Amino acid sequence: MADTTRITVTLPSDQVAELRKLTDNVSGYVAEAVARQLRHQLLGADLLRHQEEHGTFTEEELAEAHSRIFGKAEADGPASAA
Repeated sequence: MADTTRITVTLPSDQVAELRKLTDNVSGYVAEAVARQLRHQLLGADLLRHQEEHGTFTEEELAEAHSRIFGKAEADGPASAA
């Protein structure tokens, strides 16, 4: 089991009520949300650092990344559905 530290977090009551509807393990749910946000911020920092070193991403690079993440059909957008 991973090391844990007990902390107190204050959330709006309505959020706590919704959390309790979703899960019996609020701590686990919040830990996953925090981990996801940390990954998001670290990836953003990596992408900015890459662009500082190699220049802004081209439209082609962005389209390729989008298709790898979401699949080719979504990368083409709604116009390709016609």
